[in-house]
Amino acid sequence: MKKSFFVILLSLLTGVSLLGQHKKPNVLIILTDDQGYHDVSYYNTKDLNTPNIDKLREDGMRLDYFYANSPVCAPTRASLMSGRYPDFVGVPGLIRSHPENSWGYLDPRTILLPSSLKKLNYHTAHIGKWNLGLESPNLPNEKGFDYFHGWLEDMMDDYWTHLRHGKNFMRLNTNKIEPVGHATDLFTQWSVDYIHQQAKSKDPFFLYLAYNAPHFPVQPPKEWLDKVLLKNPGISEKRGKLVAFIEHLDDGIGKVIDALKQSGQYENTIIVFTSDNGGHLPDLANNGGLRDGKQSMYEGGLRVPTVISWPKKIPKGSNSNAVNLSMDIFPTIMELVGGKMDHRIEGRSFAKTLLNKSDESIDRPIYFTRREGGILYGGKAYHALRLGQWKLLQNSPFQPYELYDLKNDPLEKNNLVNTNPEMVKKLNTILMTYIQQGGSTPWQKPVNR
Repeated sequence: MKKSFFVILLSLLTGVSLLGQHKKPNVLIILTDDQGYHDVSYYNTKDLNTPNIDKLREDGMRLDYFYANSPVCAPTRASLMSGRYPDFVGVPGLIRSHPENSWGYLDPRTILLPSSLKKLNYHTAHIGKWNLGLESPNLPNEKGFDYFHGWLEDMMDDYWTHLRHGKNFMRLNTNKIEPVGHATDLFTQWSVDYIHQQAKSKDPFFLYLAYNAPHFPVQPPKEWLDKVLLKNPGISEKRGKLVAFIEHLDDGIGKVIDALKQSGQYENTIIVFTSDNGGHLPDLANNGGLRDGKQSMYEGGLRVPTVISWPKKIPKGSNSNAVNLSMDIFPTIMELVGGKMDHRIEGRSFAKTLLNKSDESIDRPIYFTRREGGILYGGKAYHALRLGQWKLLQNSPFQPYELYDLKNDPLEKNNLVNTNPEMVKKLNTILMTYIQQGGSTPWQKPVNR
């Protein structure tokens, strides 16, 4: 009786509802854009400091073999939200505002994570970059989000003016807005405000916070660049800008985490931190020695820094070498919050790995695809498939397949395509079945004729 009285009293004094805080956890997914595999200081990267991401790592599990579903952003976002391979839902490539250079159209029938969580009484919000549709029926509020405050298109041409090709894609739900400030700061503040607001609710929340940073153009605030150049004498200006951009981003993540702590919600919030693809090498991203980077089917284009924390449940400071990827987050979250999957997906839950109940690193084929235009790609798709230690890849539609033994050659230096034809045949047979399934899904917006 006394305990109940003090809980109610604390709730009244703080304005924070404590009802249900020991029931279903909140869910926060933080997705960064083009952040390199080792562009976090928890991997001992010497020229960069990300204390807030590192703190999540200290409070949760580091996943060292986590893959993005694609080497570019929109397909990975489609997989993250749907739990499916990107081309199976109509997003094999980037969704852009110019139809002649857009290579995806989210199948409107696709069920996304927020819709499933809403059935469990979650309030759902998306803040930041969407990139899964510019108009109905694929706007965030039509795909399960109660609240949208962010950016519809792919990249911004400027983090201060928030335009792409001279057009404004910043929205508050469906309304066009013209906020003032650096996009990273705006998304951070909107998230902080949302977290404090939801602390007053008896219902749990799902917040999908998708930063545009550190995607080019690399535009850190001047004071952040000055600090980096001061503490890293001799660093190149280009690398210094990216480091400053990421450290500014990390500071924003810290403010979001502080909002959870200040409102008493941190301990019972599942936090996923990951990136949409590997780092962009022309901006001097650090992919930890892995081969290549963004756009590439080599490991540097697909492996991404990933940490998942839930202080109440996930062992602090733990690591996993299990191979998982973006589309697995949907079923994992659903299992962790006590939900059930009632429709078909390709992703699989790794909740038992997170809870330290078993190592779910069983071998399964994992498939990667990307379609793109221009002279380099010609509107065609290229693919990769990993099965256990083996990986078959084509790094451009116009290049032959390559085969690598990732167990003995993690940096993909020794192409075995000509010395192991049986493995090539085995992996190619599996790969073709995925390509066939993806090919049965339309990826262009229907045209009224």
